[in-house]
Amino acid sequence: MASMSTRARRRPNVSLPTLVALVLAGLAAWRVTGAGPLAVAIAVGVGWLILKLGFAVMSSLATPLPPPPPPGELRKVRLLYRCSLCGTEVRMTSANDEVPEPPRHCMEDMELVAPTDG
Repeated sequence: MASMSTRARRRPNVSLPTLVALVLAGLAAWRVTGAGPLAVAIAVGVGWLILKLGFAVMSSLATPLPPPPPPGELRKVRLLYRCSLCGTEVRMTSANDEVPEPPRHCMEDMELVAPTDG
């Protein structure tokens, strides 16, 4: 099971046949266009980079989100609440729900100021 999670996280690499195809396309472009070898090498390098970035983007889109924790287990949150009567502020860092009920202070529910960045 550990190997399966490692395999799922590994991003696909551009294979050797793809690199050979890029080099052959570069040689063909050099022959047809008459461009210099440096320009062809840069074009092949940029083509390889575009493929690499495309594979990375596609694999990140194809990776599913992790399942939510079971109900009752604490989740990490970063919320800031303020008491409207006395001004006391509370930062909540874990809760049993992603949008928990506000805490009470001065016998009133506290107001959500903003989710905090962290």
